[in-house]
Amino acid sequence: MASTTSSAPTVVRTNRGLSIAGTRITLYSIMDYLKAGWPAELIRDRLDLTDEQITDVLDYIQIHREEMEAEYALVLRQAEENRRFWQERNQKRFAQIAAKGSPSGKEAIWTKLQAKKKQLGIP
Repeated sequence: MASTTSSAPTVVRTNRGLSIAGTRITLYSIMDYLKAGWPAELIRDRLDLTDEQITDVLDYIQIHREEMEAEYALVLRQAEENRRFWQERNQKRFAQIAAKGSPSGKEAIWTKLQAKKKQLGIP
């Protein structure tokens, strides 16, 4: 989609997927924030975007809603498949690390770390 003040497009397709031109920010990242209920101004500030960039991206998402939703769902599925692959691949190593227990002399911090992991649901 062309920006409002120049002829260069704001949204471009790269090897990472749909992205904001001149950045490494994908529209899927923007979709994550939108799905989490973030307002445009906070997304703009968080990602250090210009008013023009955030407006163009939100317009693009709105105009191409069906395609964006389908592509976003695909990206989420691929990310989950990658997460499961690496979880399974590293399961043995995770078990070895967990079996070691707390490092000598660092029991207090180890206990805090384990409590935080439990709170976050991390095995």
